Amino acid sequence: MPYLSTEQQVQQWRALLAQYPASLADWVRDLVETHQGELAGYFYERMLADEGASQFLSHDEVKSRLNGALQRWLRMLFSASLTNDLEPLVALQKQIGEIHARVGVPVHLVLQGAGCLKSRFFALLDEAGLSDADNSLAVRMFVELIDHAMEIISRAYASSHDRNARSEEAYRLFSVAQNVGAEKERQRAALLDWENQLMFDLAMGLAAQQLPRLGASEFGLWFRHKGSYAFQGTTEAKQILESMEQIDNVLLPMFGGEEGSEVRMQRLRDLREQAKSVVFHLDTLFEQVNELESGRDVLTRMLNRKFLPVVMSKEVAYSRKTGRPFAVLAIDIDHFKSINDTHGHEAGDLVLQQVALLLSNHSRGGDYVFRLGGEEFLMLLVDINTSGAVGVADKLRRQVEKEVFRLPREQSLALTVSIGVAGHDGHPDYQNVLRAADAALYRAKHGGRNRVELA
Repeated sequence: MPYLSTEQQVQQWRALLAQYPASLADWVRDLVETHQGELAGYFYERMLADEGASQFLSHDEVKSRLNGALQRWLRMLFSASLTNDLEPLVALQKQIGEIHARVGVPVHLVLQGAGCLKSRFFALLDEAGLSDADNSLAVRMFVELIDHAMEIISRAYASSHDRNARSEEAYRLFSVAQNVGAEKERQRAALLDWENQLMFDLAMGLAAQQLPRLGASEFGLWFRHKGSYAFQGTTEAKQILESMEQIDNVLLPMFGGEEGSEVRMQRLRDLREQAKSVVFHLDTLFEQVNELESGRDVLTRMLNRKFLPVVMSKEVAYSRKTGRPFAVLAIDIDHFKSINDTHGHEAGDLVLQQVALLLSNHSRGGDYVFRLGGEEFLMLLVDINTSGAVGVADKLRRQVEKEVFRLPREQSLALTVSIGVAGHDGHPDYQNVLRAADAALYRAKHGGRNRVELA
C-alpha cells in the first residue's frame, strides 16, 4: 500500500466532496444526524451477533462508550464540506486505524462494520421516497465517503500493525550485532573507509562513473538491507536514504568534467555536507536504541531460525521491487557427528562457534548468517548474482578447509563443509529458493562432500 501524506489524503477528500451538489450533501447529513442512533444501534446489534467481532465488544462498552463514539464519527464524517478544514477529519481516521491495530481488532471486522452501516442507510433511503436519480446519487455519496474513511483507517492500521510486529519480533536486531556500541563504531568506520577511498579516487582523477558509490559500500549494503528496515518509519532513516541518493545519483556524477577549481571545491563541500548528515543521523538512530531482544542462537550468536521468514520475505520483496538479485548458501559441516562422538559435545560446540565466527568474518555488512540448528548454517548474500555467490561459497569452503579448529585440552582438527547455492529467480515465495539451496546441498553431500553445488 503506497504511502500517502496527510495533505494528499485531504486533497482526495476534497475532490470526492466536489463531485456532489451542496444541497445533496446537506440532505444526506441531515438524514444521518436524524438516524445516527438507529445506525449505531444496528451496527452494534449486527457486530455483537458475530462470533468473531463479539470477543472485542461487550454490551457495557457499547452502552457506555462505543455507541456514542460511533454516532460522533458519523456526524463528523457527513458534516464535512469543502469549506471545512479536513485535516482533523483525516487525523481522526488515522487515529481510529492505529487504535484498532493496537487493540488487535482484525481489519476485516472494521470493513464488515462499514458494510452494516451501508445496509442500514440503504433501508433508510428506501423509506425517504426520493426520486430514482437522487436516491442513486445519495447512495453513491454515502458509500464513497464511508469507503474513503475506511481506506485511511486501513492504511493507518497496516502501518501501525507493521510497527507493532517489528517490535514484537525484535525486528531491530537485523541492523545490529550483539553490541550496539560496537555496531555503531563499525558502521562509522565503514563510512570513513568509503569517504577516504572517494577522496583518493578523486585525487587520482578518476572519471565520475568510476567513483565508489556509497550505496554499494560496506555501509550502504548494511543500511539498505538492515538499518533502513530496523529503523523504518523514522525521520533519520529517511534522511540517510535521501543523502545516499543525493551523493550517488546527483553529486558524484558531476565530477570528472572540465569544471574550475571553485566549482570543484563547492561540489566537494556539498559532498562533505551530505556525508556529515549521514553520520549525524546514524548517531541519532543508535542513541535511540536502548536494549534489543537477542533473537540469536545462544551458542554461536548467529540469527536463529525464528527470524528466517521475516528476513527472507523482506529480501524477496526488495529484490522484486528493485530487480537486485540475492542468493542463499545452505552450509553443512561434514562428518560433524564424528566430532561429537570422538571428542565430546564440548568440542563440537567449540567447532560450531569457530565456524560461525569464520562465516561472520567473511560476510558483508548487508549479508545475514543464520544457524538453523545442529551443524547447519545458512547465509543470505544480498546484491549478488549466482556466479558471484558460487565464488563466495567456494572461497568459504577453502577457508574452512585450511582453518585449524581448536579443541579443549590443546587438541585441534581440520574439517570441511559442503555448500548448496541458489539464486533468487523472482519467485514470490521465499521457500522456493530455500528448497533449491537444500537440494543443491544434498547433491554436494552425496557427491563426495567438501564441495559447492549450484541449484
